[in-house]
Amino acid sequence: MSPANRKPKPRRATTLPYWLREFALIRLQAIAFVLTVALAIGAVSASRWYWHQARDFQAWAQQKRNAARDRLFNAETEKREIRLYQPQYAALRERGLIGQENRLDWVDAIRQIQEQRKLMPVSYELEPQQPVRMDAGMELGGYRLHGSRMHLHMDLLHEGDLFVLLDDLRQRSFYSAQECSIKRAASGLPTPLAPTLSADCTLNWLTLTPAPAPRIAQQWRPQ
Repeated sequence: MSPANRKPKPRRATTLPYWLREFALIRLQAIAFVLTVALAIGAVSASRWYWHQARDFQAWAQQKRNAARDRLFNAETEKREIRLYQPQYAALRERGLIGQENRLDWVDAIRQIQEQRKLMPVSYELEPQQPVRMDAGMELGGYRLHGSRMHLHMDLLHEGDLFVLLDDLRQRSFYSAQECSIKRAASGLPTPLAPTLSADCTLNWLTLTPAPAPRIAQQWRPQ
């Protein structure tokens, strides 16, 4: 038989699996299911993202509220302290402890006490002001303590004159007595107004001055 007269063999029909043959019946439902699952996953992810955002915002708002509450509490505490300590602060400032030192006031106080108490002549010598070292645990609230040393000499009719001078000075200003020595005056003709003793004292006049604000270093830039 010639190839021209040969008949082609019929092809066998391809048999599809039953679940694939019937998928066309639920194709729309399957697509809807897939879309629903995708939307559900997206909704869950979005809700979790918003939940984290809300939680972070709540924590931030809580911190802001706590900071505002602390500032309010500190402000109220400062107001109470100001009302409580303002009279004492004004009294200390009036007596010359707070602020810049005023040597003229010290000298004038000695002169007035000498005249009022009818004391013997007083001589003195003031040294330059020096910072006073404080204990590490003592806080001065933004102030620095300074002292000016005075060497004071006076003649005495009796030792009570020295105590009168020191007590009156303490009521007018602040100082610390470093040392005092009393000795008998040179012998001479005894008279009612002749000094019998002489005193030499070293006093430290104290002042509290505001500490300078810290300087901010400026960065140099080339022109």
